[in-house]
Amino acid sequence: MIEHNKISDSDLRNKIKNAEICFGGNRKLKIYGTLKCSSGKRMKRKNRVFFSSENEAKQNGFRPCGHCMKPEYLNWKNGLI
Repeated sequence: MIEHNKISDSDLRNKIKNAEICFGGNRKLKIYGTLKCSSGKRMKRKNRVFFSSENEAKQNGFRPCGHCMKPEYLNWKNGLI
């Protein structure tokens, strides 16, 4: 897990370009989603974290976003995950 305020913008762009970062999350709400999610783009920089995989997000106690990851969210909500 990488905190947004602890990584430079150029390092962040490089990690996204090299597919080292694939998901973003909200540290306070414990929600993760895709990097293109409009909900994720609105969050404050101090609350934003990044993950290399869904498994990494889940291992850190995050749940799927109900906006950009609807099927995964419904599985989580119904207790299938």
